[in-house]
Amino acid sequence: MNRPKPGREKEYEDIFTALQKKEETSFFSKLLGKKQNGRQKLLESFFDISIPAYETLNAPRVGFDNNATEWVKEKYEFREDKALSLEEFLRQMYGYYVVELVPEHDGIPLYIAPHYEPHIFRAQFLKDCEQIIGERMLETAYTSQLAQGAILFGQQIMGIADDYAIKNNVTYLKDQRLPPDFDEDSAESKAHIMFSAAKWLLWWGGRGHGYEADF
Repeated sequence: MNRPKPGREKEYEDIFTALQKKEETSFFSKLLGKKQNGRQKLLESFFDISIPAYETLNAPRVGFDNNATEWVKEKYEFREDKALSLEEFLRQMYGYYVVELVPEHDGIPLYIAPHYEPHIFRAQFLKDCEQIIGERMLETAYTSQLAQGAILFGQQIMGIADDYAIKNNVTYLKDQRLPPDFDEDSAESKAHIMFSAAKWLLWWGGRGHGYEADF
């Protein structure tokens, strides 16, 4: 989720709360006008006072960074649909952030969904760990959180993962990026998922970003 611009933290949190409640506070009703689509206007305000994750990642942009532009050109060569010329395609992609070119780190997870961008952790993987983390914590993974909530959640999962790894003699997985070569029901797999989720939450939360639960 976007992080607030400096000095806009209170407004950012107020809008987040209003959006979570799916209703407008009296303050925002007056600010935006009752005749307007309140939720859409709240979203527009939210984006206006916040900084996207792409900027925190320092992801290269098409038309701004040569490596991003070259990446798009390569993608174009493999497109079956060549209805658009390369020039038109580049115009359409102008300004696109190429997360795939960001060096690997804890904020770029390996447990992702194919239809999401590569910096988004897929909470579905934590279902394999439900008996370890508990139902309540699994529910938290599907509840949008601000940065402090993300940090707290990350710390909780990390603590559970540490204890679990010690009991199962798999503490080495805490510093291993690639998933272990074990099936999904193994202690190795479960520990690695928890460690990865915790590090992802702490990386983003520590940089002012919460997360938005999506279904």
